Amino acid sequence: MDTPPIAEVDAVLAADTYGKSRVRLMKVSRRPDRHELKEITFQILFRGDFVSAYETGDNSKILPTDTMTNTVYALARKCDISSIEEFARILIDHFLKNNAQVSEVRVETIEHLWARVADATFTREALKRTAVVTGTRDAVTIEAGIDDLVILKSSHSAFEGYIKDPYTTLKETKDRIFATAVRGVWRYSSLGLDFNAAWEGIRKTIITTFADHESLSVQHTLHAVGKAVLAGFPEVAEIQLTMPNRHALLVDLSPFGLDNPNEVFLPIDEPSGYIEGKLVRAGRGPAPLGS
Repeated sequence: MDTPPIAEVDAVLAADTYGKSRVRLMKVSRRPDRHELKEITFQILFRGDFVSAYETGDNSKILPTDTMTNTVYALARKCDISSIEEFARILIDHFLKNNAQVSEVRVETIEHLWARVADATFTREALKRTAVVTGTRDAVTIEAGIDDLVILKSSHSAFEGYIKDPYTTLKETKDRIFATAVRGVWRYSSLGLDFNAAWEGIRKTIITTFADHESLSVQHTLHAVGKAVLAGFPEVAEIQLTMPNRHALLVDLSPFGLDNPNEVFLPIDEPSGYIEGKLVRAGRGPAPLGS
């Protein structure tokens, strides 16, 4: 059976992005009294005038993605990486200055945090610091965040009054284990910040609010955490939080003639509840920051 010919169509390239992902960097800054360690994973994405590369194979406007990788390493050598937000802006400024065909650069970063043990010894932490910086020649948008902030409270957490249908087996409780791995992303409304101090302050606010809050549900605590961040940090325009509910199931010890006064649990990774929410300041729009 003959395959019918493909009809000719007028196709227009509506959007395009290209770049380099999973660029990994570790930098040791060797101070006289101690070493500083940074481990960062980058994704760099370009938007701009690249139609000819797609339509005709003309690569004259394409900066090789391998060059993007090399640029990260070269600028890491030339610059002191004080924060991932500021280093991302350095990369964006470099690419925009040297590539007229590029209209927008987006740099996504994940910083794998190391805690100091001694002057030149570190241990890697579980949580990660994140930042997404998007820049054009007219404006910059900075989103920062935290990921895998594993936190648990063994009391002051309840779950009652929910819908019960024929398939509901979960029992109401006034006192349960509440464990989660917080992922938070917030957008700054200002560029002139100490990004390290802001991130550390928001991290502490998330932990303190989680610990102090009389939780009636994960949703209830998520709202309290987001509200506390907005209240404490006027430079934050909005925050999106994800708080999966890592369940701990009370073990039935009655077959062994034992009671279980809320002490012995089976932690499970899956299935898990998934709770997400975004809090914004009333009347604030998502306009990018002026550069």
